Amino acid sequence: MQLRLISAIFIFVGSYLPLSLILLAQNVDYERLNQEICWKFWEQGCSLLLNNPGFALGIFGACILCFIVTLVALTLVQPKHEIQLTEVKHVPADLMNYTLPYVVSFMSIDYQETGKFVGFLIFLGWMFWITYRSGQIILNPILIAFGWRLYDLSYRFVGDATEHTSNALVYGAVAAGERHRQVAIQDILIIKPNRNMDD
Repeated sequence: MQLRLISAIFIFVGSYLPLSLILLAQNVDYERLNQEICWKFWEQGCSLLLNNPGFALGIFGACILCFIVTLVALTLVQPKHEIQLTEVKHVPADLMNYTLPYVVSFMSIDYQETGKFVGFLIFLGWMFWITYRSGQIILNPILIAFGWRLYDLSYRFVGDATEHTSNALVYGAVAAGERHRQVAIQDILIIKPNRNMDD
């Protein structure tokens, strides 16, 4: 299954939720924390304790929304094609490597530094295009916290002797010799072992 561009953008933006939270925390005006918080920010003279509330809250809200859409989409995916696993290798570090290094490198970005922020957006645009074209857009390290794991698999379709290899995003754990149903999203197999054989 080839992801549509809009779906891929949602998945990509959701993967940067940790960075948006870091940028939100860096945008807080900590010197004003001892003042009384004004929650009616739409009234004149009242503002949130953020230096750039529109950018900070807007980007954070967009990342949360996109990540929720990603979780819902993965929940709705129904694996259909049955496969027999012949080799299984759990690769936990690989899933982290797809996004987190970029999160760390951009922790110093500030919404008030226009040049750096524009450069950051250009970089994210290139990262999106590269991951989308490489078929790796679905790999989001935050999914680890929700029970997903990345595996290198060797497998055969049931009734076929030809062996295939692929990366798989698995909800839970799998082992060699097991049969599961999968669906491919770009170059990544999606497997949900505890739901696969219920149908």
